[in-house]
Amino acid sequence: MTSSMKQESNFSDRRKFLQLGTVTALGLLVSASDLVWDVEQAQADTLQPTPDQALQKLIEGNQRFVNHLMRRPHQASTRLQEVSQAQHPFATILSCADSRVLPEMLFDQGIGDLFDVRVAGNIATPEVLGSIEYAVALLETPLLMVLGHERCGAVTAAVKNESLANSQIDSFVKAIKPSVERVKQQPGNLVDNAIIANVQDQIENLKTSPILRDRTESNKLKILGGRYDLDTGKVTIIT
Repeated sequence: MTSSMKQESNFSDRRKFLQLGTVTALGLLVSASDLVWDVEQAQADTLQPTPDQALQKLIEGNQRFVNHLMRRPHQASTRLQEVSQAQHPFATILSCADSRVLPEMLFDQGIGDLFDVRVAGNIATPEVLGSIEYAVALLETPLLMVLGHERCGAVTAAVKNESLANSQIDSFVKAIKPSVERVKQQPGNLVDNAIIANVQDQIENLKTSPILRDRTESNKLKILGGRYDLDTGKVTIIT
């Protein structure tokens, strides 16, 4: 082998080594980042957050969802074992049963993170209220969000006063009608206004619960609303 050929071969070997070193370094960086995230998650799971911390977790998760940077925490098989004997969700979400509104996805959370209560029109029926009281009183979730969404079919049905023969659809239409009436004279789109009004009215219905009221007054629980935008994936807080 000539001297020039040897030099070219050595250069090629060094280049491959450097490339491998770069890839390895990047791999270590990614692994380190994942490790830090796992450690932070494990530490966070040991203590129930404050209401404000829980809200911040939802906001940050939704930002990741909107920006397509989801981490999808608590979705590995090991998580099944971690929560098999007990659950400690950090938030309760009362949302619509709409197939496009999935709290774990749009808040980028995983198994055992959220206590979901889903019903058409996100209305606070007695059964819904009982489920929420269970989450707040026994599981001690520090945050309760009533989540409405853009172009909600249940609210639209209430605006149009639609029903279906031999069905129970009237039950949620009747529950939402007072919210529709309250905003009929407001400027803007009636359905959009009614969606927000319905969230606000359901929050007021929930606050009639002595259990929820007591925990709210002792600052152990925060109750607020949200509106999910079907087009963008963004959740806007409603207070």
